[in-house]
Amino acid sequence: MRGTLPGLPTAHPLLHQLPAVYLDHPFLERFLSALDEVLAPVLLTLDNLPAHLHPRTAPEDLLAWLAEWVAVEVDPERPVTQRRAVVASAVTRHRRRGTREGLAAAVRVETGIEPEIIESGATDWSTEPGAPLPGSARQWVTVRLTVPDAEAVAPTRLRLERLLAAEVPAHVVYRVEVAAEGTGAS
Repeated sequence: MRGTLPGLPTAHPLLHQLPAVYLDHPFLERFLSALDEVLAPVLLTLDNLPAHLHPRTAPEDLLAWLAEWVAVEVDPERPVTQRRAVVASAVTRHRRRGTREGLAAAVRVETGIEPEIIESGATDWSTEPGAPLPGSARQWVTVRLTVPDAEAVAPTRLRLERLLAAEVPAHVVYRVEVAAEGTGAS
């Protein structure tokens, strides 16, 4: 929450905005310095507004607010660098949402692991009418993560399931497989 900070200097003292005839009035100087103390955070915020609105430089308490602007959820339990990455990549990820590349990017941001994505979809063409259609009638996607220690990823699995529910189109069945390096999937 933004507020007053004792002793915060102002870049634009109100006393210096007045004509020179008022500079030697002690009451006016005290009165305006009190206003300067109240206005300093506002003026400094406005002077630095671009930095406050950029996910890489925004104060931590504004990051959740920026996330709402770009329609993403940030988990406050996550490290701030990961929260910033989620907000910064949101617009690009929204453009690719529902695609294989978009799903892979979302999983990478969530876990830091490159996923293997297997899906039922396919495209093909034929010169013969009535040729069989490619792919399967039921659409599905499997996200497979290969990790050094499958047990260490167990707490992340629930978040990954929620992520897939949000990222995969509603009519597509999805499954998560987590496997330790050199073993089968679980």
